[in-house]
Amino acid sequence: MAEEDRDREPEGAAEEELSARDRAVLAVERRGWSGPGTKERAIRERLGISPTRYYQLLNALLDDPRALAHDPVTVNRLRARRAARRARRA
Repeated sequence: MAEEDRDREPEGAAEEELSARDRAVLAVERRGWSGPGTKERAIRERLGISPTRYYQLLNALLDDPRALAHDPVTVNRLRARRAARRARRA
């Protein structure tokens, strides 16, 4: 196989990958946070978005199969937490 063939992405691969922002959202969520306000400050500084927007993006990512493929431990943990909250409300 020629070197340039190995370096090329398979057709459609870019559509299957998460955006850099989506990967960054998952990375923030993966990390443990020491105290109140620390996570919100990191969201603003690292991602440049409000915590409200962050949680909107995160919630959408939980339903995205690409996010599950990228970080199954974090996505499954958050899906379970979301399901438990929904069950308490019902």
